Amino acid sequence: MDSIFSQLNVALRGPTGTPQSPTETITRLSDRLAQATQIGDRRSTVLTLKGLSRDWKAEVGERALPGLVDVLLNDAELDEEIGKAVLDTLYVLCNVNEEAESGRGQLHTHIPPQVNKELGFKHTDALLADERVTHKLFALLAHQSFYLRLGVLELLLILLHNRRQVVQGYFLKAPVGATSVIAVLEEQRDRLRDEALIMFQTLVHQSPDIQKVLAFEGAFERLFGIVRAEGGLEGGHVVHDALACVDALLRFNSSNQSYFRETMLPPMLPALLLFPPSLKVSEEVPQAFALQFWDTPQKPANASLIVGIIGMLVNSKGGSVEETRTFSRCLVELGLASNAPTFLKTQALRLLPPNLGIPLPSIVVTPYMPVPGTNDEEWDRLEPASALDALVELVLHGEYNGLFGERRAKDGMELRAAALGVIQNFVQRDEIREAIVRAMLPADGSNTPPPTTPLLHALTAPPHSPLDIAAVTSTHLSCLLFAHLLRYAPRTKTLARSIIPQPNFPNTQPGGEFFVPADGGAPPPPPPAPEEEEEEPESLLQTLSEHLSLAFLSKNRADTSDQEAREWDRLIVGYLTLLIQWLYDDPGSVRDFLQTGGLGMLVEPINQMADSDPVIPGLCALLLGICYEFNREPGEITRATIHPILTRLGIDTLIGRITHLRNDDRFKAIGPDTLVLPYPNQASALPGVPGGGSAAAAAAGDVKKETEAEIWFDWAFVDFWKSNYYTVVKGVAVDPNEAPPTASQNAETEMLVASLREVIQKQSDEIQDLKRRLNEFTASAAAVDVSLPPFSLLSLLSPCTCIHSTFLS
Repeated sequence: MDSIFSQLNVALRGPTGTPQSPTETITRLSDRLAQATQIGDRRSTVLTLKGLSRDWKAEVGERALPGLVDVLLNDAELDEEIGKAVLDTLYVLCNVNEEAESGRGQLHTHIPPQVNKELGFKHTDALLADERVTHKLFALLAHQSFYLRLGVLELLLILLHNRRQVVQGYFLKAPVGATSVIAVLEEQRDRLRDEALIMFQTLVHQSPDIQKVLAFEGAFERLFGIVRAEGGLEGGHVVHDALACVDALLRFNSSNQSYFRETMLPPMLPALLLFPPSLKVSEEVPQAFALQFWDTPQKPANASLIVGIIGMLVNSKGGSVEETRTFSRCLVELGLASNAPTFLKTQALRLLPPNLGIPLPSIVVTPYMPVPGTNDEEWDRLEPASALDALVELVLHGEYNGLFGERRAKDGMELRAAALGVIQNFVQRDEIREAIVRAMLPADGSNTPPPTTPLLHALTAPPHSPLDIAAVTSTHLSCLLFAHLLRYAPRTKTLARSIIPQPNFPNTQPGGEFFVPADGGAPPPPPPAPEEEEEEPESLLQTLSEHLSLAFLSKNRADTSDQEAREWDRLIVGYLTLLIQWLYDDPGSVRDFLQTGGLGMLVEPINQMADSDPVIPGLCALLLGICYEFNREPGEITRATIHPILTRLGIDTLIGRITHLRNDDRFKAIGPDTLVLPYPNQASALPGVPGGGSAAAAAAGDVKKETEAEIWFDWAFVDFWKSNYYTVVKGVAVDPNEAPPTASQNAETEMLVASLREVIQKQSDEIQDLKRRLNEFTASAAAVDVSLPPFSLLSLLSPCTCIHSTFLS
């Protein structure tokens, strides 16, 4: 070390002892590096340049970089010390992140961050101008020296960060690139292995060719070997990095997915979650899988990666029936019958494929419920039930039936939304929809009413004031769920009109009908028998209409707070979205709805001030338009009855209310995977909200508004609205006596025709403008006696004219 400082001192002062500038010093050192014949001289020169590179990055890079590259290519493999020094120097020159250098004990004292970044990219480009540099770096990964291999990994990571695609291109041509990378994954020393895993992820990113090369070199086996050696799911960040590498090799790479399935490794994925890969459908899942300790900080993150890989494979092509069945059941059990963290359950349900391979009603799950006051150390085992029943209960009542945690917690709402999506995929087939709705009807020839299902119970629960947040959410989600059964399903709608709900008595058993303890709990008492009444029983459609009317009246009470009014709005939105999808293109349901008096309650919200909340007026206007457009069956209220109401409200006003709905943030924010929206940051005063109704409780911080969320619409309704609103908008302007269309025109086609008409009108205006300008130009040319070259007006206007003529023809 003393010799290094003496050499640095001589370089700075020069041969005559006169102090030199840093530029002169670096120039002399660069010349010495290029001319030195002894490796010792080159070693001391590189060490000196390494010390200067921290503060004089630009000068060292400009003058010494070619010499440093020569040392890397010729000397690094022969001399460990000079190899480590040149790698460190190149690392400093190419690094664009000062924080990374500060972690290595190297701080720039006077180089501005932006200049440092520009210099790093400049030196990277110069270093990568010769592909031999990259090839040499990958070859040095096979060296026995710990520090040399570590320096290579760190430099490669910097180069990949700066110019990833260039390095990836060189890697594919490197003679020993793949072999060296796989070899370093087998390294037993933690520091090298950790750096190799990080570099591996960057190297394979968005490069299917490199992913294939490394997969066929045995990367999967090495990575799973690391996972096993580090303790599986209980391992730390190393397991996480190894699983992230596996995910990077498989995602968006069908070739690697096929190759992976040919290995013996796929069963390891559920096994890492403690789910037996060979478990038969009729066998119960072991308790070791359902009840695990999740207090290790890294375990949930590791499990999330495994679940993501399982979901990727089960949703891709090429999997066997047995693999699909095993993976699907693993995800179902994790999401419905385990004590996994809520976000992990949500991820599992979202990754379930539309075609499970196993019908949901045939999958039997055994849920567990934490015993209050035991800090999740004791759990009650509940009665087994079908996965479909468990999903419905999860949608309606939340995780653990809503008995624990905040009623409106964001992660809990995300879980319920994921369960709703699974049910939506399950009921895509008409026969399944019809079977579910038919189960709500009395048996043929029998006067005995069927038992009330949890869905029908939640759907027909009468709203009470003051509102309970859990009841509002349950009814709202039941409306979204029931709408999945009716949307675009004429036969199911016909069956639903015959549903006669039984009197909805309050459920005194906490947790609903589904969650009954399996170890000694007494069954809930039967509901009291309803008193015999002579009145004709109400249909489901009539019940929903009355509850909607009651909700309107309760919301408009003078003593309703802003917070409670918002919850009434959410309940009303649930009723309206269901009725809109039910009544659309179903004249029989429209007739029944109008006969229940549903027309009158839609008018007042439409008459609200223009600057008020646009959601409910827009939905009411859409429902009113549907009642007018599809009122095609004989009844007391006809189209001629409704038309004066539309005229009095104003056709333009109705159309404006309908179209203005799409401008609301709660509507615009909805996407295929986005149902849950953050709840506004305001104090809650609802009795059903934890801490609500009490200023002291709110002040105690029981409710964390930043973690709360709510649901207004789902993507299915938003897509339904976008596809069909134009039909309603066009229909409200039609005379009531006009004959109905022979068949419902496709709304998207109508919108396309309207759009083309607008384009043609615009082009027609442009043609007239061009003709006018042409006439003016011709007149001015004639006035000055300028001879114009002959040309065709049609050739000038041919693009617009051809489109216009084609459409008119």
